[in-house]
Amino acid sequence: MDAPSCTLSESCVVPVIKSPRDYQAYRISPQDTNRLAIVFDPTIANMSLTYCVEIFDVGGKTPPNRHQVAVEMFFVLKGEGRATCDGKTVLIQAGDSILVPPTGVHVIENIGPTRLYALCIMVPNEDFAELIRSGIPAELDEEDLAVLGRQDSLPASLVSCP
Repeated sequence: MDAPSCTLSESCVVPVIKSPRDYQAYRISPQDTNRLAIVFDPTIANMSLTYCVEIFDVGGKTPPNRHQVAVEMFFVLKGEGRATCDGKTVLIQAGDSILVPPTGVHVIENIGPTRLYALCIMVPNEDFAELIRSGIPAELDEEDLAVLGRQDSLPASLVSCP
């Protein structure tokens, strides 16, 4: 791949590119039933945002939480769940999006028979990345890597073996 070419009058930014094997995963506390795999955060992106993949074990859920100024957005990649914000509950599944406004007390819960995977974006960061990184390092297993690499949805004949 050739390096980008820029003139002095243009802004030239080289994008940061990561793959699922680059993501660092954590459990915020030992009893948590969800893991957060950081994709981009203020350290990596040099801006106030957190972008991660939240992985919920079967029956797993977040503790009730809220953010003073940040908007938190979720996009469900795989699985089935329940999202509650300020007492209002909706069922969620792959393809659904959720926007949680600032100060909304919210919980995301896996109610399906398999893990629940959701992209999670928080803007501004509001120390979310720091909270995640202060947790306990966790591994992404082969199932996680297959979902994040979209290998789980391909026919077996199209999945290459390492």
